[in-house]
Amino acid sequence: MTDDSSHTKVPMRKRRRFPGISSRAYEHPADRSALVALRRLTGFDTVFKALSGLLPERSLRLLFLSDSVRVSEAQFPHLHEMLLDASYILDLKKVPVMYVAQNPVPNAMCIGLDEPLIVLTTGLVELLDEEEMRAVVGHETGHALSGHSVYRTILLFLTNLALKVAWIPLGNVAIMAIVTALREWFRKSELSADRAGLLVGQDLQASMRGLMKIAGGNHLHEMNVDAFLAQAQEYESAGDLRDSVLKILNVLPRSHPFTTVRAAELKKWAASRDYQRIMDGHYPHRDEDKDASVADSFRDSASHYADTVKSTKDPLFKLVGDIAGGAGDLGGKLRDRFMGGTGGGPGAPGSSAGTGTRSSDGGGPGDDGEGAGPAAGPAQG
Repeated sequence: MTDDSSHTKVPMRKRRRFPGISSRAYEHPADRSALVALRRLTGFDTVFKALSGLLPERSLRLLFLSDSVRVSEAQFPHLHEMLLDASYILDLKKVPVMYVAQNPVPNAMCIGLDEPLIVLTTGLVELLDEEEMRAVVGHETGHALSGHSVYRTILLFLTNLALKVAWIPLGNVAIMAIVTALREWFRKSELSADRAGLLVGQDLQASMRGLMKIAGGNHLHEMNVDAFLAQAQEYESAGDLRDSVLKILNVLPRSHPFTTVRAAELKKWAASRDYQRIMDGHYPHRDEDKDASVADSFRDSASHYADTVKSTKDPLFKLVGDIAGGAGDLGGKLRDRFMGGTGGGPGAPGSSAGTGTRSSDGGGPGDDGEGAGPAAGPAQG
């Protein structure tokens, strides 16, 4: 791990603070629509907290207290300062408890039903520099502000439960259906927390470097941000319909989006008007959350996905867009895409002379790691 003296070499930068900011300001459209809908359901939080007797939260807290290092002024003081800084910038009412746990896999998570608890692994602490780690602490603090820790704890519990009842066919299928749905939501929540990390660190290059290191280790002299982002574009656009299906199968067991995709999403948001408005001090406040419209949130989410389908280079999404636009026969298009055809030329069913497959106008793509299989790698939560 980098010695404490190196932390003092990083110059202090004045960062903008966001008093009273609502998590709606940085939440990804898909994440935000789900959370607003859940928050508006009468008794939803009560029902979930009623499960606390079944969930091993007390056991988890005792485990970290007894076998990890609690971050404080006396222990990992540089991390303690980052935590206080992140909580101040996002204006959290209470600073979360944070632990460092011995684990060589770079990872972090935010769990807890009653109060959020942040855990960083030693692998992550040793991998990242000061500003990269600041973005990670901001990422986890964003999870805390968004209330993600409650659902993450439930996901951990259900994942462990699924392993214990795997010998019961129907029981395992039912639980894994819920786990799969929670993972899909959690992958979207990671995009939200990445944005929170950028709001705290306010250094896009540091956020990019951190994601690169999570993907490729501590070899910055061998890596390049632009080339790393080019990988995301290649991933999104490469291949045919078969590759699109494989991409879905690869991501299903993961709790996180792929690292290159996260980097591309974050860079795109950093260049957006929404990010600039937040930095200028114009953002939704949490005292307005109770008045948030579920319909508006779902419209934002629908608009986001419509834009994604319109601009994506992914063959499956383009096919969906073509079909939704009435562009030909589904069976013929599926056959042509899988066989490597053009998807309808002159004389083909469902096509007219002089028209080809609709073109795309470019466009790019859109922490925990308990995922199974080779697709799951180190990831910050």
